[in-house]
Amino acid sequence: MTRRTLLAGSASTLVAPIARAFPEVMIKSPVKPVVISSSNGNAFKNGGTETCVQRAFRLMTSGTDVLDSLIEGVNILELDPLELSVGWGGLPNADGVVQLDSCCMHGPKKWAGGVAALEGVKTPSRVARDVAERTDHHLLVGKGAQDFARNMGYAIEPNLLTDHARSLWLEWRRRTDPDHYLDPTKRAEVGLDVALEMAGEGLIDPLHVYGTINCDGINAKGEICGVTTTSGLAFKIPGRVGDSPILGAGLYVDQEVGAAGSTGRGEANLYGLCSFLIIEEMRRGLHPKDAGMAALKRVAKNTVEKRLLNPAGKPSFGLQFYILDAQGRHAGVTLNGRAAYAVCDENGARLAQCEPLF
Repeated sequence: MTRRTLLAGSASTLVAPIARAFPEVMIKSPVKPVVISSSNGNAFKNGGTETCVQRAFRLMTSGTDVLDSLIEGVNILELDPLELSVGWGGLPNADGVVQLDSCCMHGPKKWAGGVAALEGVKTPSRVARDVAERTDHHLLVGKGAQDFARNMGYAIEPNLLTDHARSLWLEWRRRTDPDHYLDPTKRAEVGLDVALEMAGEGLIDPLHVYGTINCDGINAKGEICGVTTTSGLAFKIPGRVGDSPILGAGLYVDQEVGAAGSTGRGEANLYGLCSFLIIEEMRRGLHPKDAGMAALKRVAKNTVEKRLLNPAGKPSFGLQFYILDAQGRHAGVTLNGRAAYAVCDENGARLAQCEPLF
């Protein structure tokens, strides 16, 4: 053996234990930031230059907390009097009173907050965040939610009903029974039929009958948050609360998995807590689109009342889910027909098609 081969052998003997002592470390590649929302998140600007998803993405990628960015985004819609399904200007309940619902979830901090049937505050998403940050609770409702907002310094407006929303409410009242309570068993059904009739005539955007905005985002660190805010079902029974402020229904976020939120018929979503279901399906390894389709199939299976079925025996209502996973992959799914969802990433803001179940 030569001196050279002896030294080479000794070096390899010394290196091997060191290599075993320091195993290879897998470095997680950064996530590409993205914000998604229901389609109205890329439609309204309230006189400004940015839509909801554009503002949220700009703030998020500039270092602002993800949830704070999303709330700043949905505030555009909440403060826009032309948006009939969210915040100020939202269509009222059957008595002409605007009652607002919202919830938010912060993935990294693992907290959530919500408000329901909140009156007099234009930005319920901000109050929902305060519930999460400043109380030990997840949900405040009605007068209690309003009192809390007042204590937090929010201005309580005497009435959020805009002239435009009022005119539509009066038209709805004109077309329904003036007393409105003559036949309580048919009240909700008749009221919804008239709202859909007005939508068919172009007086109301069909999406505003069940209108809501859900907005979810993930930054380059992989931090995931979400927010949902709504004025609820148009001309609803006073006090009705849908899925939007309910964790696991209108919104669910899990930092390790992703986020999911909804618009459409809240009662159908509530029965299956579908946003939570979607997260659990993604936890099992499903792609966002497949997880969303699994939830829609569950809804279809659980819909058995004839009044909710079309002649083909399938659900006759609309329901959409917007889904984002921890890798930054996203999807929108819809129960019936065609629908779109908003996306904003490094390539800008745009609408993408939802995958329909039927």
